[in-house]
Amino acid sequence: MAGATRPIHLPEDQENAVLYTHYDYLELPPGASSTCIEVAYHTLKQRLNGDTDEMFVRLIHEAYAVLSDPARRRLYDAALQRAATDADAELKACLDEQAALWPRRVQDIPAPLIAAISAWAA
Repeated sequence: MAGATRPIHLPEDQENAVLYTHYDYLELPPGASSTCIEVAYHTLKQRLNGDTDEMFVRLIHEAYAVLSDPARRRLYDAALQRAATDADAELKACLDEQAALWPRRVQDIPAPLIAAISAWAA
């Protein structure tokens, strides 16, 4: 798999950086059809037409190359899904850790919510 896209691992000093997917570069939602991918690519190519940073143009070409090839796209989508699953697990672990540090008490629940629950339970 010479052309497969690998997940990006950021150094610790860039852990809050925003990561963009190939779908973001082509301004498409995940799961877009191959026709939409081709149209978006050609539209972006016309719109940029030499007025843009060369690195950004390379990213757009790479995004099109990956998303237009069904086999590479399946691998890329699977890698995105794994990354999302890992991020969800990490967030859940962090929230569980926070919840253990600060347990909820009845006093923390808003009064309107308590009234609504009491009315529903009655």
